[in-house]
Amino acid sequence: MPNALLVLNAGSSSLKFSIFLDEESPRLLLRGEFEALSTHPRFTARADGAVIGEQDWAPGTRLGHEGAIAHLFAWGRREEVLGGRHISAVGHRVVHGGTRFFGPARIDAATLAELEALIPLAPLHQPHCLAAIQAVTRTAPTVAQVACFDTAFHRTQPAVAQAFALPRRYAEEGIRRYGFHGLSYEYIASVLPEVDSHAARGRTVVAHLGNGASLCALLGGRSVATTMSLTALDGLMMGTRCGAIDPGVLLYLMERHGMDARALERLLYEESGLLGVSGESSDMRDLLNRSSAAAGEALDLFVYRIHRELGSLAAALHGLDAVVFTGGIGEHAVPIRARVCQGARWLGLELDEEANARGGPRISGPGSRVALWVVPTNEEVMIARHTRRVLCEVA
Repeated sequence: MPNALLVLNAGSSSLKFSIFLDEESPRLLLRGEFEALSTHPRFTARADGAVIGEQDWAPGTRLGHEGAIAHLFAWGRREEVLGGRHISAVGHRVVHGGTRFFGPARIDAATLAELEALIPLAPLHQPHCLAAIQAVTRTAPTVAQVACFDTAFHRTQPAVAQAFALPRRYAEEGIRRYGFHGLSYEYIASVLPEVDSHAARGRTVVAHLGNGASLCALLGGRSVATTMSLTALDGLMMGTRCGAIDPGVLLYLMERHGMDARALERLLYEESGLLGVSGESSDMRDLLNRSSAAAGEALDLFVYRIHRELGSLAAALHGLDAVVFTGGIGEHAVPIRARVCQGARWLGLELDEEANARGGPRISGPGSRVALWVVPTNEEVMIARHTRRVLCEVA
């Protein structure tokens, strides 16, 4: 009987998990999440859409990542949950791999120290990834762990695409364009040959649109440019993040409003984007149902920024063969896909409105010079594949 692989995706106040069969093509057994880890923890697990486990803790309980992982392992040891299987390894989504990690890595003390050194490059994400790793170490010290990086897929980009026009000494300390959402883009690249072999061999822009949003230019399935850079703030407008911004704005806010690094961090990560412009919501579904002028302006800016960056990536690719929409907004927001395609008709995009309303998978019209697709992403299975491969290589 094959054992099981646990995949973890840790946020500041949440922990998402998936459990796969440990076999050549990992197959999903169940998934779930912990929410509000430090205020009012809630645990839910589902298999085939049905709830198979749930628990609420009292308001004010500080479960944290360690408490959540301890609960998850204890719950998973029940015979009815995994059918007698045990967790053979844990794969973690780790946001930043820096210049050192070009692919997934087995976690040991040395690896963990290197990942801790990258916290300044991703201060709002990396600590939570590491907290989950450390919690697993304390809860199940003999279980192997593998780090899978959101930056690794973009390490194929040419040096010029990774460079900032700053003095060289800053590049030498790691200040460069890394890019993120790499696990999502890697999954799309892995299935694209089955979806559209011409796009897989050619020039494709993948639009990962969700609360975090970015675009990636693929040439023959390899990343050559992307909209995020040193941090996950750059590029497109997002749910609560501003996207690309003139650095002079930050200097102005520091001088005129006395904002320090922490205040700017809060502004740029938590108070901007769709939420900041609309003043109403960061949720695309909510904004699409609102009729206020501010909500309309937020949607206009969201789409406009995609148009600007799409043109930029088409230039980096010297042409365009396909566009793939993925992520929560990319997969489900029919009006946003329509507006993006309509505004980019100059690039050869022609939308099939009926196919788009159905959700695709192909949404391009018969006369479109660029193939248009909706392809659901699956970062979790990508992590499961990586985890299994790394452990097989070690064995």
